[in-house]
Order: sequence, then structure tokens, then C-alpha cells
Amino acid sequence: MRILTISDEIVPAIYSLNIKQRFGDVDFVLSCGDLPLYYVEFVVTMLNVPCFYIWGNHDGPETQQDGEVVTEARGAMNLEGRCVDHRGLLIAGLGGCLRYRRDGTNMYTDAEMMRRVYLLMPRLMLNKIRHGRHLDIMITHAPPLGIHNGPDYPHRGFKAFLWLMDRIQPRYLIHGHIHLSYGFDQPIESAYGPTTVINTAGYRLLDIEPLQAMSA
Repeated sequence: MRILTISDEIVPAIYSLNIKQRFGDVDFVLSCGDLPLYYVEFVVTMLNVPCFYIWGNHDGPETQQDGEVVTEARGAMNLEGRCVDHRGLLIAGLGGCLRYRRDGTNMYTDAEMMRRVYLLMPRLMLNKIRHGRHLDIMITHAPPLGIHNGPDYPHRGFKAFLWLMDRIQPRYLIHGHIHLSYGFDQPIESAYGPTTVINTAGYRLLDIEPLQAMSA
């Protein structure tokens, strides 16, 4: 399956009437936060494929052109704190970034994010019983601590995601939050044990086979 992963930046090649010509072979979309709801809805509508999304620290209710206040991306599934089995791929999501001010939305301390990970664990353990593995793809907004993150506090990653990868070992952890324009001189793809960590700020295309198909 081919996956379009997006976050943080409106990409002209995607927000275009030619999106179908450029990305018509995409099977589904993963959105890792800090994108306008209208942008996510445009991608879903134009490609007519499933989309799973989480929140970034700059996301919130949006007043669209017709005056309607929208709080969710219509036509897409909010994956915050949830796990789904999509065509044989086990996908879970935890959005938000490290708290850097008191009044910020979708911001968490390390301890708060660890609690969110704990709440997700029962479903992941059930996956292990049912499918023989915990998880294929974890989508987050912020990166794991020390992987792709920046030197300043707002762009640090979460320790909780390192704990999750150590114990769950997803095939992929895909995050946003770290724009390449920040100039942190970090790679966009790294290995952490068996997990491939990908920074999708802007967009990436990922080709992945469900494990059932790989073993068939």
C-alpha cells in the first residue's frame, strides 16, 4: 500500500486541482498535525481515500468560508489515543507537543504524555494477542526525545515515545512538528531499534506491505 503522510505545511503540489494526477495511487492518508482542517478535508475529498489524523499544538476549531465553525476534519478519522486495523495495518495516534506555555492547547508534560501512552497500552496488548504484534504504524505530532528534535524546549521530543518504541517496537513512528526550514540539521529518517522514525513535515510517500501479505 502507498501512504501519503502530511503535517505542518500546506504543500502547493497537494493543495492543487492536480492532486489526483500527482497522488492518485495513494491508498490512504496519515495527517500528523498542525494543518488547517480545510486542507485535510480537501485531500480526503479529492483523493477519495481514508484519512487518519491527530492534532498538532497549533490546531483548534476553524471558521470556514461559509461561516461554519468546524472542530473535526470531516470525512477523516481522529486517531487521538486510538488504534485501528486498516486493511491489515495496525495504526495508532498520539498528537500534541511538549508543553512550553500554560495556556497552550494540545500540549503535554512528559508525565502527561506518558499517561496517554499507558491508556493506549491495553489496546496494543490486545493487538499482540490477536495479531501477533502490537503495532505497525504510530503517528505522533512531536518526535521522540533525541530523534529529529531541536535544541529549544518547544521542539524537544517526548521520552514517552522512546519508552513506547522500546516495548512495542512499531515498524514506523511518523511525526511532524520539526520543519526542515528550522535548520536543525537533522535527518528526516532514522532507525531506532526495529522502528523507522520519519519526519513528515510537509509530506512523504511511504510504501508498506501488511505483514499478512508479506507472509502469504
